[in-house]
Amino acid sequence: MLIFTIWPLFALICTGFVLMRAGFPDPGFWPAAERINYFVLFPALLVASLVDAPVRDPAILRLGGATVAVVCLAALILVGLRRLRPVPAARFGPALQGVVRFNTYLGLAVTAAVAGPGGVERAAVVLAVAVPLVNVLSIMALTEGSALGQPLRLLRTMLRNPLILACLAGGGLALSGQSLPFGTDRVFALLGQGSLPLGLLCVGAALRPAALRQDGVALALVGAARLLAMPMLAAGMALGLGLGTQEALVLVIFCAIPTAPTAYVLTRQLGGDGTFMAGLVTAQTLAAVVTIPLVLALLAG
Repeated sequence: MLIFTIWPLFALICTGFVLMRAGFPDPGFWPAAERINYFVLFPALLVASLVDAPVRDPAILRLGGATVAVVCLAALILVGLRRLRPVPAARFGPALQGVVRFNTYLGLAVTAAVAGPGGVERAAVVLAVAVPLVNVLSIMALTEGSALGQPLRLLRTMLRNPLILACLAGGGLALSGQSLPFGTDRVFALLGQGSLPLGLLCVGAALRPAALRQDGVALALVGAARLLAMPMLAAGMALGLGLGTQEALVLVIFCAIPTAPTAYVLTRQLGGDGTFMAGLVTAQTLAAVVTIPLVLALLAG
């Protein structure tokens, strides 16, 4: 059953939460672990995956286009809803991130478990397209679009993102037809192997149950949009664009996973409602234990 394929991933998240609450190995370990994963291990995994990805395959190009279409359509729907019921940027920014952003560690882990190495290559293509896009949309939502008036600052922010840099490097190598030389492909592969388990442990360590004590209705609405409506939108887009089975599966997985824990950091940096964002991350991660296997089982059927 699908649940038996996915539950070990959530077991790692729970383990990270328990270890963090127990103070093991040390409170300072978790921020350091998150940093080394974010700046070293996970970028290595992206490069290693993208180098071998069939980026010239028309099916892959359609997958990239479908990813952009789903994210932009979801963002436009949220902007339209905001016109009907105005909310400040401090609240709208977290809400938008709660719908369009995704937990990259969990997404790749679920893809690897369900779709295998071929799925991971396609997932890397989704990340190469979606990571820059959702970052720009998130910054615009939190700043009321004022970031567009400072294009150089926005560009510098994007180019300091190690995931975006890794996607550019891996995608560039794939397009050029070059592989990683002198055995460095093995180095990147070894680094990447540690990324997903460490990332899932860090996701658990970052959960903040106290943030669930307020905004219950808003958390539920945004969570339903992210975990239920987004994968349905992705499935419809995949059907409309004629994606292959594996490409459609990867797109749906990345639309069915919870929002990114790093959204909390961006929200705090840009003056958004950090408590609301922490609640969205925590509530969606907990709910995803049920919703991911449910959504994938329904769409497979």
